[in-house]
Amino acid sequence: MTVEAGAAASLDHVVGDADTAISVGSGDVEVLGTPVLVAWCEAATVAAVAPLIEPDQTTVGSVVHLEHLRPTPVGGAVTTKAVVTEVDGRQLTFDVTATDDDGVIASGRIVRVAVNRPRFIERLGLT
Repeated sequence: MTVEAGAAASLDHVVGDADTAISVGSGDVEVLGTPVLVAWCEAATVAAVAPLIEPDQTTVGSVVHLEHLRPTPVGGAVTTKAVVTEVDGRQLTFDVTATDDDGVIASGRIVRVAVNRPRFIERLGLT
C-alpha cells in the first residue's frame, strides 16, 4: 500500500427522491438524508485511495464523525471531498467535506482500515 497524506478525491451527486430523509427513514422532510450523505462521504474516501492500494486490498469503514450542518433539497448538487490526513499502518484517516451551491453542508472525519479482500471475505464465510 502506497497511500500517503494528501491523497484526495471529490465526487459529485444530485439529490434525488431516493436520497431524502423520508426515503431512507431518517426523518420526515424531503431533503438530503444524513445516512445518504454519510455514504457519499464514504464513497469519496474509497475513491481517494482505490488507485493506491494493492489489487487484493480494499478498505472498510471503522469510524465516522460527521456534522450535517444544513439541508439540501431534491435537485441540489452536492460535492463530497475526502483528503487523507494520516496513515498509521493499515489505518487511514480522512477529513471529509460536503458542499452544495450555498457552501459547506457537512464536515467531519472518517477512518478506514486497509484489509486483504479475499481473507476478509473468507473470514465472513462468504466464499
